[in-house]
Amino acid sequence: MTATHTPPTTPHTPTVAPPRRSSLARDTWNVFVRELRPVVRDPFSLIFSLVQPLVFLGLFAPLLAGETGAGTSETLRWFVPGVLVMIVLFGTGATGSNLQFEMMTGSHERTLVAPIARSSLLVGRALKEIAPIVVQAVVIVLLAWPFGFAANVAGLALGIVLLAVFGVGLGSLSYALALQTKDREWLFWGVQQTLLFPLMILSGMLLPIEEGPAWMRAVAAVNPVRWLVSAERALLAGDFGTPDVLWGVVAALGLMIVGLAVGIRAMRRSS
Repeated sequence: MTATHTPPTTPHTPTVAPPRRSSLARDTWNVFVRELRPVVRDPFSLIFSLVQPLVFLGLFAPLLAGETGAGTSETLRWFVPGVLVMIVLFGTGATGSNLQFEMMTGSHERTLVAPIARSSLLVGRALKEIAPIVVQAVVIVLLAWPFGFAANVAGLALGIVLLAVFGVGLGSLSYALALQTKDREWLFWGVQQTLLFPLMILSGMLLPIEEGPAWMRAVAAVNPVRWLVSAERALLAGDFGTPDVLWGVVAALGLMIVGLAVGIRAMRRSS
């Protein structure tokens, strides 16, 4: 009788999928979609954020027209670009509060352990601010249009791009402030309000800064919001070749570079 030889069986080794390589563009896109999804599902927050600029447009513009003696259309041509900048200033300047809420609930810590680059967490969040800016700017322009406001179409498109660039920079700084203040919500809002209101008043957004005292004009000269407001007024009027447009571009790009540098550094050091 011949014994049959059974070949030894090799233990089954489970196939392990190779770790996914991190891609800044893909991770940024995923964070962008994740952050934008709540806005799409709940557009009420987007509509509610228009209340403040509409109050200024409906109540302050008639007072300004009565004070200067200018017509409604001329007043709106001067005032509406400032309202568009106001949307970006207070909209993106407050975005850090969302990050603070995520830190309090532990959601932010869970995203930190995800296999994505930390810089994409900030860039994706900052890019999300562009969509509300575009929608709100178009709504404001359409509401002012029946009252005699007319904007150069190409200038309006370039103006929205400029607002988006500025908004990415300011939103990144807001996230950096939220990371520094962490669970101290009162400190975040205290710093945010202390900085934003002087920037708004010294921008000539509500009243002509040229009518102010010399010291106020000197401070306004280094205020990037002031140059953004002037650039928006020139672009919406179709004056593309004025120095105000150039300085507005420099101010917006400069704030975006500084904001992203500070924000990415703060995000990488967060734990």
